[in-house]
Amino acid sequence: MTATTGRPADHRPAPVSTPAEHGRAPVLMRPARRGSQLLLGLVGFGVATAMMLHSGQGAMPWAVLDQGIVDRTGLAYGWVVLGIGLLVMLAWIPLRQKPGVGTVANIIVISLVIDPALWVLERLLPAPALAAGIGLALGGIVLLGVSTAAYVGARLGPGPRDGLMTGLLRLTGWPVWLIKTGIEVTVVVVGVLLGGTFGWATVVFAFGVGPVVQVSARWLAPSGLTGPALTPLAVGR
Repeated sequence: MTATTGRPADHRPAPVSTPAEHGRAPVLMRPARRGSQLLLGLVGFGVATAMMLHSGQGAMPWAVLDQGIVDRTGLAYGWVVLGIGLLVMLAWIPLRQKPGVGTVANIIVISLVIDPALWVLERLLPAPALAAGIGLALGGIVLLGVSTAAYVGARLGPGPRDGLMTGLLRLTGWPVWLIKTGIEVTVVVVGVLLGGTFGWATVVFAFGVGPVVQVSARWLAPSGLTGPALTPLAVGR
């Protein structure tokens, strides 16, 4: 009861103000920045993947699978990355996922970058010693985290593997950690069985890349890492 009206007090929580109400509207990126950030992020992602592969200390989960297929087939990494990306996108059909420009760019750019990056690393460090391998692995994890924040922050469409996770999340309603862990454990196990390299860097990647993405997103994802992609007409307004 209130003292002035004698009516029951209203205990409903006060409405939460939005950033726009405080004069802090979401920061929208211009098309030129979004395009260049997407491209640079994907190039960096390909280079970082090559660094982890060449380190010999363990690759990220999907790269373990790629490596296993390369060892069994003798195909170039680029072709394997391209093929896996296309196969994963086929799984989008029953999940009703829609690709964006960034989805197609993800498959093409990383496929084109990874083999030249491996070639350069093999010329610079033909057989990395332990210290060099550790440096390559840690540097690759950091670069991969920054690159992920860059291309996801452009919000031009998820990569094939990211889209698989979000599609399963929407379809099943299961916790995101359960879906992501299930996918990555599966690809690691299959990759190891095929001959891929699982090492300490694979574990460090699993726990360390997330914080790097989060810190990098402060500068590379001004509109956030989640939510619907911005339409071209809305950019720059």
